[in-house]
Amino acid sequence: METDVIIVGAGPAGLMLAGELRLVGARTVVLERHPQPRDIPKASGLGGRILDLLRHRGILERFEEASSNPQVAPRFPFGTMHLDFTHLADPPMRALPIPQREVERLLEERARELGADVRRGHDVVGVTQDDATVTADVRGPDGPARVTARYLVGCDGGRSRIRDLAGIAFPGVTYPEVNRLGQVTVPDSVTVLDNGDIDVPGLGRIRAGFTRTDRGVFAFAITAGVLFVQITEDETTEYDDDEPLTLTELAESARRVLGADLPLGEPIRLSRYTFKDRQAERYRHGRIMLAGDAAHLFPATGTALTVGMLDTVNLAWKLGADIHGWAPAGLLDTYHDERHLAGARARLQTRAQAAMRRGHDPAAEALRQVFQELVVDEPALRRMGALVAHADVRYPMPGTGHHALAGTFAPDLILHTDRGTTSVAELMHTARPVLLDLADRPELRQIAGDWVARVDIRAAKTDTRPADVLLIRPDGHVAWAATLDEPTVTAGATLRDALSRWFGTPPKPRGVPAVEYGCSNGPAS
Repeated sequence: METDVIIVGAGPAGLMLAGELRLVGARTVVLERHPQPRDIPKASGLGGRILDLLRHRGILERFEEASSNPQVAPRFPFGTMHLDFTHLADPPMRALPIPQREVERLLEERARELGADVRRGHDVVGVTQDDATVTADVRGPDGPARVTARYLVGCDGGRSRIRDLAGIAFPGVTYPEVNRLGQVTVPDSVTVLDNGDIDVPGLGRIRAGFTRTDRGVFAFAITAGVLFVQITEDETTEYDDDEPLTLTELAESARRVLGADLPLGEPIRLSRYTFKDRQAERYRHGRIMLAGDAAHLFPATGTALTVGMLDTVNLAWKLGADIHGWAPAGLLDTYHDERHLAGARARLQTRAQAAMRRGHDPAAEALRQVFQELVVDEPALRRMGALVAHADVRYPMPGTGHHALAGTFAPDLILHTDRGTTSVAELMHTARPVLLDLADRPELRQIAGDWVARVDIRAAKTDTRPADVLLIRPDGHVAWAATLDEPTVTAGATLRDALSRWFGTPPKPRGVPAVEYGCSNGPAS
């Protein structure tokens, strides 16, 4: 069998990548070793920048419909502290409660709609590559087989076989602790107080949030009659990922940490996990790439799913450019450069959480107190919100003198056209680059016209324009921007350079595309 891209692993990263690759016209096969989707509870929600990306693709509504509470209050744990954005009109961090199995179901549904080939029960046991192709040796339901492609992407988790076969180092540490998470009904013997605390026979009053003892950390919250419990203990036991947590194990852990029995109701969701802090030395080895947990593991919750899915949005359009023959030199190398930087940024904030979570001495208590005092101030709170949302990532742009927006995620501007009101997010549904003219600069549109086969050219008005013109990559990041009233001689030269750097040699010179103040699928002829 031959295809353009082999994806190993049908988790969120692999399935997101499959859909993104189909949007850019790449033939894609997903090989997953498990014969059926797994029911073992894992992540419980999406948050931060990935919600913006799902809106960019026009599919956020699907995920919101599958969420138990799409308007959840923006208050999130950070170490054993909290970041509370509830008093801000525009919180820098939002979350969408949704079980990982639902995320995977929706992503697979979308990938199949777009034409991706998802094959379960297919275990990749060997990989070889040469200058032109990569070949996977597969054990499947019908026996051994081989699949050959232009590229292979390992999205096969923290214990990635693909990473090992490619010889990519995965340095870091595993923390000697186990976290047990439970969602259970509130038993009759537990009294819920008006402020959210609980009164437990034999234990007395337990404050909502985090309770630290010399045996571990106990945390709980109650939402809509459901008791959410997280218990952290120092422990070096290696658990099998496929071995489910039981209610008995959760209760025993609570007893060890609290020193008495904690009544628990009927289980709704139970999971167990350890924390690792690791990052692949490189995300690319020839024609083999890594994404998601295969590329990085973080020592805090709420990060891995988002960062892994963002990896794939960055990678897909670059693979598509190479497969279709127009990728400029070095484009695929920017995947490692940009996403390794983003992964390091995610490690920074999750390592900080680990330090606050694991510290037991007076110095650690002082650190937690100072942190909580700092994030009462709005500037500090917003900065931390952008950090945990992965919204402060700015990709490095070659050269100097770039606009402040270059390398950042494009603002979702409201756009006014003669066809009505739209937004930047709506322009990105097809995963194509967009040159967005906000100041009626026909001379710059003429330059971009040489790339019209690869770049959509749009013109619109916005209430407060941050730049005259934006060049937006398929992953939503700004590749170039013209400052307000920037002279054509300088703006034109840097625009041509940016178009060539990111979208290759123009396929065919042409004149000015007649762009309407509308948002059709291409410049009007």
